[in-house]
Amino acid sequence: MPSLSARLPDPLPWRELARPLVRAEDALARLDERLRTSPIRDGWITRTDFADAAAALWLEGELVHIEDLVLHDAGMDIRAPTHELSRTHAILRARRRIADAAPDWALSPAGLEALRGRAGAVDTSYPEVEDPEPVEHGQAFDLPNADDEEFSELFASVDAAIAQAGKTLAGERRPPAPAAGERDPLIYDLDWDEDARLAEWHAIVDQTRDLPSTLAAALVHEAWSTIEPLQRAPGLGRLLAGALLRERGKTRAHLPCLAEGAKAVPRERRRNRDAATRLVAELDAIAAAAEEGLKQHDRWLLARTLLLRKLDRRRSTSRLPELIEFVISRPLVSAGMIAKELDITPRAAQNLVAELGLREATGRERYRAWGIL
Repeated sequence: MPSLSARLPDPLPWRELARPLVRAEDALARLDERLRTSPIRDGWITRTDFADAAAALWLEGELVHIEDLVLHDAGMDIRAPTHELSRTHAILRARRRIADAAPDWALSPAGLEALRGRAGAVDTSYPEVEDPEPVEHGQAFDLPNADDEEFSELFASVDAAIAQAGKTLAGERRPPAPAAGERDPLIYDLDWDEDARLAEWHAIVDQTRDLPSTLAAALVHEAWSTIEPLQRAPGLGRLLAGALLRERGKTRAHLPCLAEGAKAVPRERRRNRDAATRLVAELDAIAAAAEEGLKQHDRWLLARTLLLRKLDRRRSTSRLPELIEFVISRPLVSAGMIAKELDITPRAAQNLVAELGLREATGRERYRAWGIL
């Protein structure tokens, strides 16, 4: 096992941790209870899944627009997906997979193997997510939705080719091609023992069993950041920390959006050399995620109430109620997405949008999208 520096602080700096720990515990409990009986719980979860996936890549220094992610997820891209967009969608799919599975699935051996993308690692307790159906030619946003893994491999091979071209021009000899099933040394560090690193990280997870669940999540993500068990797995550490909160019963109605909360904490605090400062930053990120979730929930609930008032004296066969629920459940919607969801024509979808008075979000005359901003 590699000699890594990740271990639980002994003793824990309780004086520094007490106040942010109470704040994080309280904020998470209030948000989870609010969502438990909320009429827009499913819509809130869908919206925050997109936001948290984009935030995870933002923390890695890459910007992906929510609009592009929503359209890509619906199979209605208006341009070829970028490498960053494919990575963000992979995070989104992993988040959904964790949220839809049993609370203890993500941290189990089968869950970790599946989330690592190991060949042959299939968890039969989790229903596979079906790929979106291809959009028929002639509909809005009619570019086909490419497979994310295929695009990831394509961009990785392009990066490798560029790196090899530079080495060739510098006079270096080309290394032999990797055998089938082996990782390309131009893309992966072959000395990176993922199994040993994962085992060490999981040992730290086990050591947090008797600690408050919120503090345990902060320690688990801090250990993940230090050990870095997996290569090319952005955002997975925070998803697993959120899964730990579900497994230990702290949140039952949602999977916490820890990446979204981390955006509110300055990088200097998240990457500070002092372990106590980093732990406080992790707890502040959890509290910020829950508090922002509460604000957004109340704003979207108010928006839904105002939209429902426009249904007065509408005929019972009107599709506006369905459109309202669909708009609440997505950060953005296009005419093609509405037409597919409500089984109507794109022209009828635009008429419904006009009746509802939704705000146009793209500023374009073509490939327009609407939402509650």
